[in-house]
Amino acid sequence: MLLAGDVGGTKTLLGVFERNEPRPVARAVHSYPTASFLRFADILDAFSRDVKDPLTVEAVALGVAGPVVDDRALLTNVGLEIAAREIGARFNTTRTRLLNDLEAMASSIDVLGADELLPLQEGMMQDGMRAVIAAGTGLGQAYLHRTNGRWQPVPTEAGHADFAARTDRELELVRMLRERYGRAEVEQVISGQGLLNLYRFTHRGGECTVVHDLNAPDAPALVSQAALAGRCQFCVEALRMFVSAYGAEAGNLALRTMATAGVFIGGGIARKILPAMISGTFMDAFRAKEPLTGLVAKIPVHVILNEEAGLLGAAVAAQRL
Repeated sequence: MLLAGDVGGTKTLLGVFERNEPRPVARAVHSYPTASFLRFADILDAFSRDVKDPLTVEAVALGVAGPVVDDRALLTNVGLEIAAREIGARFNTTRTRLLNDLEAMASSIDVLGADELLPLQEGMMQDGMRAVIAAGTGLGQAYLHRTNGRWQPVPTEAGHADFAARTDRELELVRMLRERYGRAEVEQVISGQGLLNLYRFTHRGGECTVVHDLNAPDAPALVSQAALAGRCQFCVEALRMFVSAYGAEAGNLALRTMATAGVFIGGGIARKILPAMISGTFMDAFRAKEPLTGLVAKIPVHVILNEEAGLLGAAVAAQRL
């Protein structure tokens, strides 16, 4: 059996998969609140209890929300440390790999069905790279290049790159972010925390009763729900700015990687705000890339609807070990 994981800042998904080409078959999947555990070994203990049957694992692959260096990772937004060697020793296998979470998600693209992808722009498939961007607790980006007939994912930490303002309103936002954090990075705008930063920004000088505690886990969801329902004009502007910045950054990624074979939007936020994603704001910002508007207008762009794409991609990676 294969053990796969998607270890995020908010939740961790672990699953046992059976080999099946090209798409492994899930036999048991369980979810855990990441921040509730002091050690990753404790999450594995909980998973072993929940699965009940003794785990005989031949290969392990885990997507983790942080940079992977020398087969070790420290989650950026939680502080949980994971080491491939320790996991391999636990399951008595040397076929163990840690991947950046977007690298894992990118590994799922080739096995997703048409019903698991929502087109924002049909475009025209061409030779070139693929790219994946996903906003959730944080913001991740990865790209894929084709080698020997297989798409090879490449991780990045581009979510922590500098945020580029495009309008006078966004320049005001950058000033606020610099005052609050010392610098303005992309993840501070395009993520769950980023949506709350936009809420703070649009509500300066205005009142709103939508969110009473910005530290509450459901605070970003409350903002987006109020915006989609039109209950608060400040929330509406916050979500519009979020979607526009998201589209612009996806377009930047497309240009940086020449992703003429497609851009894929993952993460939980896009699925939860689909009405805003399909409104035109996202794609208008994506295509606003003069003098290369014609180029990006031909790139296929899809939202990943499968909420376990990162876990599935980790299983694909485990199957290749």
